[in-house]
Amino acid sequence: MSTSPSTSPNPAPRPSAGAAIALNPIGPPTKHQLAVMIWVAVFPTLTVINLTLGPYLKDTNPVLRTFVLATIAVPIVIYGLMPRLHRVRARLLSRRTA
Repeated sequence: MSTSPSTSPNPAPRPSAGAAIALNPIGPPTKHQLAVMIWVAVFPTLTVINLTLGPYLKDTNPVLRTFVLATIAVPIVIYGLMPRLHRVRARLLSRRTA
């Protein structure tokens, strides 16, 4: 005898659409906020990597140097810094609305 999800004895509670909105009042960043967040993440990352690896890459072709810097910087920014900046933004905006 199979039991369908709608007839199970203890169905899991499903949040209503209103509950989901109440839990997450902070929407995605505006394009201006995102631009600032990206700049805040990219500029210091590229500066540190350039200062660290600059002496080793000073004699390389500028295209190769840019490729190396971007290959290191992009994962740091996308997977390391941007999620943190999104959390900081959400925290700041939730304080403002609270």
